[in-house]
Amino acid sequence: MHFSLEVLTNTRIFFNKYLEKTALEDLNKIPQGFNNNIIWNVGHIVVTQQLLAYKLSGLPMMVSETLIAKYMKGTKPEGFVSQKEVDEIKKLLFDTIEQTKKDFDDNLFKNFHEYTVSTTGNILINIDDAFQFILFHEGIHLGYVMALSRAIKN
Repeated sequence: MHFSLEVLTNTRIFFNKYLEKTALEDLNKIPQGFNNNIIWNVGHIVVTQQLLAYKLSGLPMMVSETLIAKYMKGTKPEGFVSQKEVDEIKKLLFDTIEQTKKDFDDNLFKNFHEYTVSTTGNILINIDDAFQFILFHEGIHLGYVMALSRAIKN
């Protein structure tokens, strides 16, 4: 599991680089042919990790209900995201993973509730399955962020 969390940390570093180097206006921009933006994708991966790891384990999440409602599966950007919210998401990118590492080491993810992933049909039966899917999910959204970034520059 430590390898998965290490890869997840490294993936989040890439997301953070996009947040750091992209103007707020561009983080919010939805290019033609897309239905979301860079900041939505980053908020979405943070929220999804918390839902899949913590909520399915019956543990308290580190993200607010407001962020969950705004970035969970099935949502889309509904307005301009402020710099304050971007900063909150940037902080959560790494705080959530650091806490997850600690909680995993403390064996807190023992009461995992089985979940069928709607996009792939896979059944997550334990925290190890959840983190394998989280890595896959974040890789997909990193690809979206890369494509969005290229589209914004053109």
